[in-house]
Amino acid sequence: MSMSSSRPYFLRAIYEWILDNNCTPHILVDAHVQGTQVPQQHVNKDGQIILNISPTAVKDFFMDNTAVSFNARFSGVVNNLYIPTGAVLGIYARENGQGMMFEAEAHPQPPVPPPTPPTPPVKSIGDGAKRPGLRVVK
Repeated sequence: MSMSSSRPYFLRAIYEWILDNNCTPHILVDAHVQGTQVPQQHVNKDGQIILNISPTAVKDFFMDNTAVSFNARFSGVVNNLYIPTGAVLGIYARENGQGMMFEAEAHPQPPVPPPTPPTPPVKSIGDGAKRPGLRVVK
């Protein structure tokens, strides 16, 4: 039996724990994961970015089982950020570094569509097939 990823559950729990302890939550993000939308000019040479996700630093914060999204300012410009949970490599408190790091997830390949079944050949009327017709039934 395959279970869903535990990463989003740990992210939410650690986020709440950091806030409850009056610390500032930060996340480490792999900016190269497909679907990740972060300001690329702030991504380091390793393809990672650290983001402050405290309630005072972001607007419209939303975290669910698939992604973390919010609005934040970079160099005075508002950006809409979208981070799939698989792109989050860690969450920690800025003040003391306590938190949790995650293994990099294998980037899933796009699903391969199932092969289309062969279509039966269409018989033409000249092949000896009887022509369909309508009949009045009383």
